Amino acid sequence: MLVQSIVSRVVFAGVFALTAAVSRGDSEIVIAIRYLQPKGTSHSHLCLYREDGKLLRQLTNDNSGQDIDPIFARDGETIVFTRENPNDTREFWSIDPRGAKLKKLDSAPDWYAATKDSPYFTRGGEKEAPSSSPTPPQEESPSAATPESAEQGEHQSATALDAVANAEERPPETIKAPDHSGEIFWRKGKEGEGPEEVLNWVMWFRDSKSDQETQIGRLRGFPSFEPLEIRGNKDPQPSLREPSDVDGQRESVGERERANQFLFEGPLRLTFFSCHLDSTNGTTVEAFDFNKRKLIRLSPNYATPIPLPGEAAFLTLTENRYVQIPGSSKTANCSYVERWGANIKERCYDEAEFPYHEAEHPYCGGEPEVRYARKGSAAICYGVSMYRPGKTPAVISIRNGAD
Repeated sequence: MLVQSIVSRVVFAGVFALTAAVSRGDSEIVIAIRYLQPKGTSHSHLCLYREDGKLLRQLTNDNSGQDIDPIFARDGETIVFTRENPNDTREFWSIDPRGAKLKKLDSAPDWYAATKDSPYFTRGGEKEAPSSSPTPPQEESPSAATPESAEQGEHQSATALDAVANAEERPPETIKAPDHSGEIFWRKGKEGEGPEEVLNWVMWFRDSKSDQETQIGRLRGFPSFEPLEIRGNKDPQPSLREPSDVDGQRESVGERERANQFLFEGPLRLTFFSCHLDSTNGTTVEAFDFNKRKLIRLSPNYATPIPLPGEAAFLTLTENRYVQIPGSSKTANCSYVERWGANIKERCYDEAEFPYHEAEHPYCGGEPEVRYARKGSAAICYGVSMYRPGKTPAVISIRNGAD
């Protein structure tokens, strides 16, 4: 009987361990997030979510500093992060995803120090990392945070100036879908119905099979007619031919160098454009959905698309300006991590539902499947890392600030 009891306990323990391992089969995402409060200094802590948005647990709760830049190890069994203290010193810590084995490290592991941002969409030629941490106006932020004024200048100058510089009497370049399903092209808008004449180009889509042409509409504000590109593709292959005029349109300069302008993953088929709105709202990002053949705005302000290779989904590091801090009349510029699927739904909000500063009401835009934050919160993201068992790459990470 004693032997049988011991065997039973061993079998039970083995089944329990196996169950625990299986329960971590889903992708998990750890975020350094700082929930702003009306008084005092708020702190950034690590929170672990399942990919579908379920909060699994808060991993850290120390208020002696700001926890930033969490990164999963390749096997997903360890998370290393940085703690920034008020005296401008940095400490390196590790913890496991179950919230155990919190340990202060003598130095940053080599793999942690060497980890760069995963690929993300940005303006062509930009090398800056996506800004994850605008400064809340009423509080100090970690030293690695990017000032909001710097963000506004970056997005504004890159988009508005390029738009004017590229605004010629000839249409912007045709954009051919990588699966040869069709192409985006441009026609001059009617006089008086759009922005200033040099920017008055209307987007159209031509279906390759039927040759049917569909009017899509105008990009907002001062747009960049060139799609965003995935950072990391700095040296595209040279085109085999030069641009030429075909049927009144400027022909695409080649397909190979444009491959990094698209997010095609199964049923997910998108390209992204940045549009400068004004000095208050900054720059926004619109996605063109090749399935629905329409433009979908990802945020009232900026949103950085982050591909998830092997998944018909993507993340965004999303800016929301002038978010009211709960329990206060104060507002702050916030940032969140969101997940989007292939079927992007849209929603229109009235001013009460969407109280951010916006020239137009109601605000209509895409609705993410998941926002990894408390509902109705004013929060700032200071780095994110996602562990994806069985997928390549297994870890997707975006640090706080530049590489």
